[in-house]
Amino acid sequence: MSDAMRDFDVVVIGSGAGGGAVAWRLTQAGKSVLILEKGPWLKEEDFKKDELACCRHSIFTPNLADEQHVLEQEQEGEWQATPTSESGWSFWNGNLVGGSSNLMSGFFYRLKPEDFRLLSEFGPIAGANVADWPISYAELEPYYALVEREVGVSGKVVAHRFAEPRSTADFPQPPTQEHPMAQRIDQACKALSYQALPTPRAILSQPIHGRRSCEYSGFCGSYGCASGAKGSSRAALLDRAVATGRCQIWSDSQVTKLHSDSRGKVISAEYVGFDNQVRQVSAKVFVVACQAVETSRLLLASRGPKHPNGLGNNYQQLGKNLLFSAGGAGSGDWLYEDLPPSERAELSVRGPFVNRQLQDWYFVDAPELGGRAKGGTIDFLLRHPNILGSASAQKWDDNGQLVWGASLQNRLKSAIGGRQTLNYEVFNDWLPTDNCFVGLDGSVKDRWGQSVAKVRLGYHPHDLKVGAFLSEKAKNVLRQMGAKNIRGSVSGSPPSNLMAGGCRFGSDIRTSVLDADCRMHDCENLYVADGSFMPTGGSVTYTWTIYANALRVADKIVSAL
Repeated sequence: MSDAMRDFDVVVIGSGAGGGAVAWRLTQAGKSVLILEKGPWLKEEDFKKDELACCRHSIFTPNLADEQHVLEQEQEGEWQATPTSESGWSFWNGNLVGGSSNLMSGFFYRLKPEDFRLLSEFGPIAGANVADWPISYAELEPYYALVEREVGVSGKVVAHRFAEPRSTADFPQPPTQEHPMAQRIDQACKALSYQALPTPRAILSQPIHGRRSCEYSGFCGSYGCASGAKGSSRAALLDRAVATGRCQIWSDSQVTKLHSDSRGKVISAEYVGFDNQVRQVSAKVFVVACQAVETSRLLLASRGPKHPNGLGNNYQQLGKNLLFSAGGAGSGDWLYEDLPPSERAELSVRGPFVNRQLQDWYFVDAPELGGRAKGGTIDFLLRHPNILGSASAQKWDDNGQLVWGASLQNRLKSAIGGRQTLNYEVFNDWLPTDNCFVGLDGSVKDRWGQSVAKVRLGYHPHDLKVGAFLSEKAKNVLRQMGAKNIRGSVSGSPPSNLMAGGCRFGSDIRTSVLDADCRMHDCENLYVADGSFMPTGGSVTYTWTIYANALRVADKIVSAL
């Protein structure tokens, strides 16, 4: 092992929305930054619309034989642990410079003021560890606005009863192009007395900062963006940070441990480079932003004289209160054979976005939910144009039998070219519980010999009640629109692309890992800047809040330095 190098003010581990935002903001303040990223450094020209590469070979995530997780789920009252190399359920979200922000759909929502005081607003829920945040919406609002400008958020602000306060009148980017389906949603919602709202997107409708605007290929979610229009950490912030000359990115560098001294202070990060050599690098300040599960794993593995159970785990809070996004999904079809040619041509358009959402039930007073309660958000989107996904499902009939020959050909033709499908997604709070957390597995190791994360995936029954309530509202819209084959489901199985928690911030070291500045309570030079800090997740996607908070944390680091 080489001697530790000290060439940087700050070392950032991970380069997604949290790590990228911190690095960019620090370089703007004149600080020197090193980013250690386990994945490769891909650019726009590398993001081909290759369905086999994306969705069969999983080129943006590790091989599960080399790097995996162990997932615990409850079966018949017992917790059963299964390595993902056996189940095939990849819990990775994107290992590359810019992280999973390269592959997001870019639905960007702010939390609302009430989300910061969920316990105070709605009271306790039995079996849930609901807590108020140690900061307010007002403290984060300027950073939401900063993300709008610097990352680039497109949309249109429309007044509605649950609209959050804003310091700016509208988004800096006008809405992206809209699919004809959006007008149909508007009409149906109006007939139902629902208020359809434009969905803000981290997708450029106009070029900025050397990035091109959206080119409307239709391949957005799960794919990298070939134009730079998507507001990934890499395209929006890291390229600019590197251009200052004050930021270096060392890709293909897996951090295995943070070393701390007898005072509990972090002195170096140990990492394995592309050449499989183990090295260390030191700095004044360290920032961990590996996405929730892997951030907790790294800190649990980083034992030291003052942190015998892992950094930040002296009160057994590290990895606890892991969050995902609760809710469900559904869809409805428009069969082209039932439509006149003009409507068929209209609905078969590919490329523009639907960009419609409902927040009529973000807060509700419903007997089935126990009275006044948190609801959530409904998003509408067209089915993904990935042909492989649609085709693969056609090989089995309704009885689970393989389909062959002409019957299979007809099913393929109908699935791929015979209809348009409108999907909906429901987002509501995943309540933190004692049965959703990250630990270290005692026997399964990754290719570097490190214990992999063992993740218990417990959910609260209230999550399903809220998800089902919202799902029925979404189905009402599809019915009003005249869709066929309307279906939907609500599940306690978590979406791995929406994760937070594990390093909850708060004012009490006995119940939280980080202070209000996202600095570890008992480690003065260690911060966490991804979604791990969140005590509760709100009823929206997390990325905008992660970006905003990371910029806030960067300003705290500048002051500390």
